[in-house]
Amino acid sequence: MNNILQIDPKDNAIVALRDLPKDSTVIVNKISVIVQENIAAKHKFALYNLPLGSKVYMYGVLVGKTVADVPEGGLLTTFNLRHAVEDYSVKQTDTTWLPPNTDAWKNRTFNGFYRKSGNVGTANYWLVIPLVFCENHNVDKLKSALITTLGYQTTDTYEAKAQQLLSLVQSGKTKEEVLNFKLPKSPKSTIVNSKFPNVDGIKFLTHEGGCGGTRQDAQALCGLLAGYITHPNVAGATVLSLGCQNAEARILQEEIHKRNPEFDCPVHILDQQAFGIEEDLIDEALKLTILGIVEANENKRQPAPLSKLRIGLECGGSDGFSGISANPTLGYVSDIISALKGKTILSEFPELCGVEQELANRCVSIEKATRFQELMTTYNSRAAAVGSGFDMNPSPGNIKDGLITDAIKSAGAAKKGGSSPITDILDYPEAIKEVGLSLLCTPGNDVESTTAMVGSGATVVLFTTGLGTPTGNPIAPVIKVATNTILSERMSDIIDFNAGTIIDGNETLEETGNRLLNLIIDIASGDIQVKAVLNRQDDFIPWKRGVSL
Repeated sequence: MNNILQIDPKDNAIVALRDLPKDSTVIVNKISVIVQENIAAKHKFALYNLPLGSKVYMYGVLVGKTVADVPEGGLLTTFNLRHAVEDYSVKQTDTTWLPPNTDAWKNRTFNGFYRKSGNVGTANYWLVIPLVFCENHNVDKLKSALITTLGYQTTDTYEAKAQQLLSLVQSGKTKEEVLNFKLPKSPKSTIVNSKFPNVDGIKFLTHEGGCGGTRQDAQALCGLLAGYITHPNVAGATVLSLGCQNAEARILQEEIHKRNPEFDCPVHILDQQAFGIEEDLIDEALKLTILGIVEANENKRQPAPLSKLRIGLECGGSDGFSGISANPTLGYVSDIISALKGKTILSEFPELCGVEQELANRCVSIEKATRFQELMTTYNSRAAAVGSGFDMNPSPGNIKDGLITDAIKSAGAAKKGGSSPITDILDYPEAIKEVGLSLLCTPGNDVESTTAMVGSGATVVLFTTGLGTPTGNPIAPVIKVATNTILSERMSDIIDFNAGTIIDGNETLEETGNRLLNLIIDIASGDIQVKAVLNRQDDFIPWKRGVSL
């Protein structure tokens, strides 16, 4: 079992795979290095003396420059290293690629829900959506009326626990007795609906947009909502409109048509100002929604080739192992799906800073590479204009666990995209169109990015985490992939898959990737429910690019 890792022969930043005590000796390519101080696992040390102003490399790319002298074997920190990246240009592209062997997968299928468009969903949901935040109240009324009635409620074990604790207090127990009282463990969650076994649920996508912001924000919101309505995992939708908001029903219908001119799933748009009385609006919404779910229940899962999968690639709560274990595992899966003529999406543009040249070179055309460059440059300029450029992306948790510059974080994050050619560049909230890997411009924020990828059409999301994050999505299963075994065991209630076996030396990247792809097939077929679904983690945050007016 190795204690250290040099990811690329060019690297002078070496990763500690285990805690390294001060004065211990490690061997890097037959070179002995004495560790100058205690170095925690996931952090990096200097391969040789790095004077002030030295370039530091990881993953074979520039990830920073020293702002103080760092001795051989010295720990790299935020005090001696600053973010730095190489300039890049769009001059030529090279899509030469040796696809992975797909013999083991080309005849595999998953059981999905076919739509008339030919797309195949991994789930079957009905949506209730407000076009503007003014309708959130009415959406909540529908939620209260429908969830239990239609059989989609879950037992609230925390309510029962709170009642137990209240009883203890009321019976005169002391503060210490209450604090020391051991509450019973909750039973494992399952979601089974005997009334509508072919409908995975009814989801209510409340938000804070639709009016008061820029017209561009309203247009983007309508595009995002249209992406959810036309999504392969969605059977139909009930849409509530006030009637006077910026996000007009007309714009939503145009965005739906843009994504699918022949879209024919039921979409009921109800205008409260046209109805007049709130109760009349709710009554009509109840009728249409219940009838819609009855119709949706007639659709049953059928075998579909893996080329019908659309996979979103996401990371959140990243650590110093993300780019070594979990993210390359996703890259392996992405390459397999691309080779099978499926579709994958890599987003989070602030976390691609420093690897632009590699990604631009992988684009299938100069036009695609140029669009990628323009989106990156414009986004970074807007962030810098308000005092927060891409270099400020790493969170305190990232830094604590070894991601001390944005370039280090980005170089590891980009591994989720594998090595296949990049077939398309998408700006939020565009829909995925091309077979293969697409880049989608989104923030690095976990929920905004996941929301956007699903809006672009991802039917499954692979989400790597080294620190633990419970993010989910209302309509697409979000598979949590742990970068390390300790996290997988400590937060087993939110983690679905452990890629830490690579760090432990128990599996190769190929073995881990194959194991993950088998899990994806089971989840896409509805045979296994991800933890985010069981925990009702229905996170939905539209990206608001403009300012409020």
